[in-house]
Amino acid sequence: MKARSNKVNSSENIIAMTSKQDRITTAQGTGSQYDIRNSEDGLGTCAWILVGLSYVLCALTLPFSLCVTVKVVQEYERAVIMRLGRILSGGAKGPGLFFILPCVDSIMKVDLRTVTFDVPPQEILTRDSVTVSVDAVVYFRIFNPIISVTNVENARYSTQLLAATTLRNILGTKTLQEILSDRENISHSMQAHLDEGTDPWGVKVERVEIKDVRLPVSMQRSMAAEAEAAREARAKVIAAEGEQKAARSLKEAADVINESPIALQLRYLQTLTHISAEKNSTIVFPIPVELLRLMKNRAERGGGTSTSTDF
Repeated sequence: MKARSNKVNSSENIIAMTSKQDRITTAQGTGSQYDIRNSEDGLGTCAWILVGLSYVLCALTLPFSLCVTVKVVQEYERAVIMRLGRILSGGAKGPGLFFILPCVDSIMKVDLRTVTFDVPPQEILTRDSVTVSVDAVVYFRIFNPIISVTNVENARYSTQLLAATTLRNILGTKTLQEILSDRENISHSMQAHLDEGTDPWGVKVERVEIKDVRLPVSMQRSMAAEAEAAREARAKVIAAEGEQKAARSLKEAADVINESPIALQLRYLQTLTHISAEKNSTIVFPIPVELLRLMKNRAERGGGTSTSTDF
C-alpha cells in the first residue's frame, strides 16, 4: 500500500509539473507575441487605493470630470491605455467612445493607416565596383498597436533606418546591370527583409519601390560612348551584309545575261522605258553591244576597205 501510494504521489507530481510547464510555455508564447510581462498580474494595494481615489474624484467633480475622462478615437486609430504603467486587459481601445481615469491612466493613440516615407539617396558600391546613388519609397502600416508601443520607442523612425540599411545591404550584392534591369525582384526582396525585421514591432511593410538610380557623370559618358560604338558596329555589319547580298545578286544576274545575250537588249529596252517615264526632252539610247560585235565580225571577214564601204 505504501509503495502504491508513493507511485500515485509521484504520478501526481509529474502531472502537476507537466501542467505547470504547459502554463509557463503558454505564458512565454503570449509574451513572445505581445512582449508584455506580468500584464495579467493584479495591481498592488497602493495602486488599488489610487484607483479608488480617482473614481471618487470623478464622482465628486461630475459633470466637469467628463471633459477629462471621456475620449474618442477615430475609425483608423486605436488607443493604448496604461494604468499606473500597466496596459489594461482587453488590448487597444477603439474606435469610438471610451473612458479613462484621471491621474492614473495614460493614453497613446496609434494610427493604423498606411504610411509612406522616402528613403534618402544612398551611395552604394555595387558588386562590380560601381558607385551609384539609389533612393526608394516604402509603404507600411501598424497591425498591432500594443507591441508597436511596448517593443519599440518610435516605430516609424526605426522602420526608416532599417529600410535605409536594408537598401544598402541588398544592392551591395547586385551588379549595375542587375540594379538597372531587375528592379522588381529587388523591391520584393527588400519587402521580405523589411517585413521580417519589423514584425516584432507590430509593423507590416506592404510595398517597396526603387525610385531612381543615379550614375556618376563619368560613368554616364562611358556608357553613352559604349552604346554609340555598339550601334556603329551593328550599322557597319548590316551595311556589309547588304553589300554581300547585292554582289551575290549581281553575279547571278550577270550569269543569266551571259547565258542569253538577247537579255542585255531587253535590259536596254527596260532602261529606255524608265527614261521615257521621266518626261525628259533628250533620250539617250545606248548602242547594243551585239550590234557592235556583228560589225566587228563583218570587218574581220571582208577586210579593212570593204569594211569601210559596208559601214
